[in-house]
Amino acid sequence: MQIITIIQARMGSTRLPGKVMLDLCGQTVLARVVQRVRRSRLAGDVVIATTTKSSDDVLVEECGRLAVKVFRGSESDVLDRYYNAANHFHADVIVRICSDCPLIDPEIVDQTIRSFLEAQADYASNALDRTYPRGLDAEIVSWQALACCWRDARASYQRSHVTPYIYENPDQFRIVRARGCEDYSDCRWTLDTTEDLAFIRAVYGRMEDKDGFSWRDVLSVLDEEPELKELNQHIVQKALQEG
Repeated sequence: MQIITIIQARMGSTRLPGKVMLDLCGQTVLARVVQRVRRSRLAGDVVIATTTKSSDDVLVEECGRLAVKVFRGSESDVLDRYYNAANHFHADVIVRICSDCPLIDPEIVDQTIRSFLEAQADYASNALDRTYPRGLDAEIVSWQALACCWRDARASYQRSHVTPYIYENPDQFRIVRARGCEDYSDCRWTLDTTEDLAFIRAVYGRMEDKDGFSWRDVLSVLDEEPELKELNQHIVQKALQEG
């Protein structure tokens, strides 16, 4: 069984353009995401799925520096980009990670993959019933389920967000909702605004091992300095746009 982790990345973010190439304690945000995902035991090969736009050439160059595989596809139809990337690299199971998650935790990624494999599921997510902080999201999808989604999803938001068609049709797919033991869903650890960047830089700045710290280390920092949460707690997450 070939497990491939596909990290979607592009320079054209609407809220914080070029965010994946911003500096995060001496490395790009994209480098931090890749290095943390590579610590996963089950995530398999890592692939960056970016677009064919010339503005994303810089990401291809960064992938070369990081010695990570890259695939280029549609900017707006991210589902099509994922499908073709998975097909190109002969994936049986696809792990979906977003490049705006530089605090992604390999242990949580592995837990979600394990839940998927043990249940012989079509799809698993740790964000459907959110208990982990936003920014630790991992989705696992079988090649067959992704192909079905690619074929049948029609709404624009289903194409741009990749997996809504699956969890909106639970009668068609075996879905696993991975949950943690405690509820940290009020924590915002994703990168979408300058306030998020300030928060994540503050966290990284307090870690001696910039790539080896765990999500529980972050919780410890926030227990000691709860005021850090105020840097971005007011940010409202963008909703899926239907129609």
